[in-house]
Amino acid sequence: MSIFSSILNKILPGRAEAAEAPAAPAAGGAASPAPAAAGGAAPATPGAPAAPGATVDVAAVLTDLASKASQPLNWKTSIVDLMKLLNLDSSLSARKELAKELNYTGDTNDSATMNVWLHKQVMVKLAANGGKVPDDLKN
Repeated sequence: MSIFSSILNKILPGRAEAAEAPAAPAAGGAASPAPAAAGGAAPATPGAPAAPGATVDVAAVLTDLASKASQPLNWKTSIVDLMKLLNLDSSLSARKELAKELNYTGDTNDSATMNVWLHKQVMVKLAANGGKVPDDLKN
């Protein structure tokens, strides 16, 4: 499983498999579900699978996890802290692998710039996969 799929699976359970699978019509010939309406957020219950097509409040899920963490983690701005919060390897090599997965074209030896880009891209991709992400975390 890719690093981003691991992130996706921990925040939006069940969506990682759908994100990795080739786009195919659902059973019965129906097309992929349309994105959920802006106000249609599902309750954020970490670890519980979201209904297909339901919007999950990413900030609520991560804030809940952070409240249970043994150390303060600034997941809102730090890709390292976000990965730690999700119990994922946050080493430089893991972040370089994530950068490769997400098609980062910058210098991976400039870890500060790469980390900022990674955090924003992860938030954008969470939103693209049914997560409700505050605009300030995507821009």
